[in-house]
Amino acid sequence: MSYAPDASPLGKPSTYKSEYDPSLLFPIARQSKRDEIGLTGTLPFFGVDIWNAYEVSWLNLRGKPQVAIATVTVPADSPNIVESKSFKLYLNSFNQTKLAGPDALLDLLRADLSNGFGAPVHVALTLPQDFDKLALGELSGLLLDRLDIDVAAYTPDATLLRASHDEPVVEETLVSHLLKSNCLVTGQPDWASVQIRYVGAQIDQEGLLQYLIGFRNHNEFHEQCVERIFMDILHQCRPQKLAVYARYTRRGGLDINPWRSNFSTGQRPANLRGARQ
Repeated sequence: MSYAPDASPLGKPSTYKSEYDPSLLFPIARQSKRDEIGLTGTLPFFGVDIWNAYEVSWLNLRGKPQVAIATVTVPADSPNIVESKSFKLYLNSFNQTKLAGPDALLDLLRADLSNGFGAPVHVALTLPQDFDKLALGELSGLLLDRLDIDVAAYTPDATLLRASHDEPVVEETLVSHLLKSNCLVTGQPDWASVQIRYVGAQIDQEGLLQYLIGFRNHNEFHEQCVERIFMDILHQCRPQKLAVYARYTRRGGLDINPWRSNFSTGQRPANLRGARQ
């Protein structure tokens, strides 16, 4: 079952439960927003949404608090997303819950989140003894932000996307740190870096940067923005291969990092935390 975004806990006073409660998870069907960008039937991409949860805590059987970082990998073809505030409330419901150990927590997380997203998800825990193994890393590629451009609009305009189809095919990776969108329900700002890998006619970089900046006043969830970017580039520039990866800064101890690709040799991106995350 999924629900409409405006019925979610977003923008409303919340009681923070500290005893385990999987009913706090609030699924939202992906399809309603996909309909807006013409995504029906077989998806023209595959991919994942990588969630990192930095505020995970529970009690051991003797009542001593435990902490970990959780990474949840959700397939892009799952029928639902889970609204992020409800995800946070759900995780907080473990704070005063006694569990036998990390494996017991993993079992609950896998079952509850798979139920919420409507498809099996992968969950991993990083325990404190391994925190020092977590690395920082920025998205690689040619930085679009170096361009000195004029910006006249702050809503997405796909007509800004152009490609030189009369020139030789290129393979490029382009990066911008200027992606900002807003929460679909509350309008709160969401900040991200985005990486675009493609093979095809060379994309006009100034137009691409103007297009990405155009999300600045746009209200959509992270996953929906990335799919809109993917589809707009696919339709306007017609690359042979395309992958779009965005790493959003955290809110409420959670960051969400959607990746969409249409070529099978495109490797799943590393889950490296950027400096702003």
